[in-house]
Amino acid sequence: MTTKPIIVTGVDTGSNYTRVVVGVVEDGKLRFIGCGCAPAAGWAKSRIANQQALSKSVLSAVEQAEAMAGVHVETVLAGIGGLTIAGQSNPGTINIRPREIEKRDVDKAMALAADVQLPEDRMILHVLPQAFVVDDQQDCQDPRQVWATRLVANAHLVTVSAREHAALVAAINLAHLVVDETVYEPIASCYASVLPEDREGGIVVVDIGAHSTELVCYFGDSVQLTSTIKVCGDQFSRDVAFDLHVPIEDGALVKEEFGSAIAAGTAENSVVELPFRDDEGRESREVRRLRINQILESRAEDLFIEVKKELTAAGLHRALANGLVITGGGALLPGICDVAERIMDRPARIGLTQGYRGLPPELKDPAWTTAAGLSLYAARLRANVDLERRSGFLGRILR
Repeated sequence: MTTKPIIVTGVDTGSNYTRVVVGVVEDGKLRFIGCGCAPAAGWAKSRIANQQALSKSVLSAVEQAEAMAGVHVETVLAGIGGLTIAGQSNPGTINIRPREIEKRDVDKAMALAADVQLPEDRMILHVLPQAFVVDDQQDCQDPRQVWATRLVANAHLVTVSAREHAALVAAINLAHLVVDETVYEPIASCYASVLPEDREGGIVVVDIGAHSTELVCYFGDSVQLTSTIKVCGDQFSRDVAFDLHVPIEDGALVKEEFGSAIAAGTAENSVVELPFRDDEGRESREVRRLRINQILESRAEDLFIEVKKELTAAGLHRALANGLVITGGGALLPGICDVAERIMDRPARIGLTQGYRGLPPELKDPAWTTAAGLSLYAARLRANVDLERRSGFLGRILR
């Protein structure tokens, strides 16, 4: 009897592009078989404004991936982000008679940690185990079979607008696809680009999207902070467009083709030609490249100042031994790591997908890291189904 291959699909519904990556699980490893990319539609300020338009974008990207992979995609793992995401840490405590802690005790303590009162439009997206306290023993990673009378489960909760979540799932359903699960996008990016041992030493993944920047901070192999920052990729383009008095589309083009987040070293006599889009016959004009880069550097500084504020407020900035990993389309701006290192006083690198067999060179790009990470995450979730049945919440920790 031939075993049916396990096909996994990650869908990154970004504000500029919808990206899809399809893989097949072989011998416990994931091999790339297809991808698709389509211009995004239906978004307004990181929120879904038109489900039909978003659905068409998803369908177009999936059909491209299906044609390349030679398979029919039925279920997907979808990424979610945006300004409606929030994170908080919460403990759950239970008292037990003196005995060994069992799986049911861990599950009960985690359920209590997740039992928080949320506003009407909020829902819990993830319950992420951090560490356990067993009597007076701090930072116990697996408390099962430990003799104790008291168990405290510390968990990080990622919450999202229930309306936005439902709108995303509905839009993907309109494309005739079933959503297996939704995952906070920088968690998927981290899963693709950061090794487990690097998470243990303390690291933050900064995913710079078109309409928002999301971050997730790991320390001790568990999530300590999730947050969303308003400074985003589109603001870089808007800053350039506003200063040069050109349309937003031209501002984005200038940024992508000529821009850098570092102004120092730009030649004083280097110029960029800006074409006019009107029909009045006016000639194109030139602007100094240094001026463009000064604009971009200022906005990059704003971004990482906000990242530093978030980490400092949570007491995590000094714990980042392994620094920053930058993903998303915004990571393509030259010099972005240099600004991050200067502001954060920590090493920074671009987050590229690792451990994916057969990944083509064009997908070794920070703009594709989230989509690839979602399919990697989906493959691990499939492998962890039985483990979760045995281990409860502990089975959900993906290493």
